Amino acid sequence: MLTRQRKSEILAQLKRDGQVIAKALSETFGVSEDTIRRDLRELASEGLLQRVHGGALPASLAVADFAHRQAIESVTKRAVAGAAAKMVTHGQVVILDGGTTAVEMARQLPKELVATVVTHSPSIAVELVGHPTIEVILIGGKLFKHSIVTVGTAAIEALSHIRADVYFMGVTGVHASAGLSTGDLEEAYMKRALAAHAAETVVLASSDKLNAASQYMIGDLTLASTIIVEKSTDVSLTNPLAAAGVTIISA
Repeated sequence: MLTRQRKSEILAQLKRDGQVIAKALSETFGVSEDTIRRDLRELASEGLLQRVHGGALPASLAVADFAHRQAIESVTKRAVAGAAAKMVTHGQVVILDGGTTAVEMARQLPKELVATVVTHSPSIAVELVGHPTIEVILIGGKLFKHSIVTVGTAAIEALSHIRADVYFMGVTGVHASAGLSTGDLEEAYMKRALAAHAAETVVLASSDKLNAASQYMIGDLTLASTIIVEKSTDVSLTNPLAAAGVTIISA
């Protein structure tokens, strides 16, 4: 079998099964594990999969920068954001992550809502200027321009006195075994710190982020109590998450 054909078969199996194991692939194709690892490295360099110990997982496609994602109007994004906005109640202290879905969520919060929003996203802080009864606490730090959020030691230290009711988290990967992930190391640290300062974490996830993984792990799937997905999401993507004990809300 040609290398090109073998890679095509690997991607087909990955799409079908949600993961591939290097040892099993070497037995299937009758080649060494070193050959399979080389195939996986080359496919990963093309952004077609995410390598993990012993094999690979589907790569998240949600890696475009903020400006590109903001330009994409999405009914799905509005639906997920709307379902999240309805979860916020009067008097709560909530943490809003960065990202275009979180910005849309801020936009959909009721104008009369009395609450406190903690965020490390300048975009969300600006969006909430028009909400007169929402107090906004903006976490400072080094600006990560790709996602327009603050990260780093200063941002994490600023969280030390905050105890929120709920954290609405954005991710690029949600996988039953690989957990929650994102494409930047400092963002992963920041998201983990934000989750540690909230009583519960709700993940906002379009279907392209499910059964996928990015380079940097935020935490196990059970870091989230709830995941909000679009109504049309195939149950084959959500059933493994629900089986792990996470509540799934379809918007």
